[in-house]
Amino acid sequence: MKLFELITLTLQTATTGRALPALEHALTDRAQAATLLGCWTTEIGALNQVVILRSHADAQALLTARQAMLDAPSPFGCGEWLVRMETETFASFPFMPEILPGSYGPIYELRSYRLKPGGLQPTLAKWQAAVPGRIAFSPLTAALYALDGEPRITHLWPYESLDARTTQRAESVRAGAWPPKGGPDWLLPDMRATIMLPTAFSPLQ
Repeated sequence: MKLFELITLTLQTATTGRALPALEHALTDRAQAATLLGCWTTEIGALNQVVILRSHADAQALLTARQAMLDAPSPFGCGEWLVRMETETFASFPFMPEILPGSYGPIYELRSYRLKPGGLQPTLAKWQAAVPGRIAFSPLTAALYALDGEPRITHLWPYESLDARTTQRAESVRAGAWPPKGGPDWLLPDMRATIMLPTAFSPLQ
């Protein structure tokens, strides 16, 4: 089963521009077994962060890449500016299509919801029923569920602009296309959203 890795790097204030060339070199190195799907800088939400989305062919490939990242004296070549490094492991919602490179943004919203225990399968079923109606308003790049830590889901939405995000989200709610009917029943109040901008080398733009 293909697995996904979300890596959040928190950098020292005003050092993102200096760290990005090193990140580009590390993330696009052909020797990397992981597949880079996206790399963004945060714009609204927690600041001074770079968010990386990678996929791995299977669990062993992910563990090998994770170990290499932990062993590196300067992770992704930006240890000089790195304050914190967080990694999360995910699987895709089974009905979602493959994540393909392309220009979908240039604004991306990353949303994360905590689930009540036992809420994963009901959430998957309700999303599968609702997503076709929701993506008539704007595309959904990824919908993932966590394989570590607390039960939670993370989803990634591209928009043409912040105004488009506001308008399209409101229209989908007004039309009754979103949220999934009964879906919020399984969510905890701890919900987070971050607005991000793709880096120049991100496959998802």
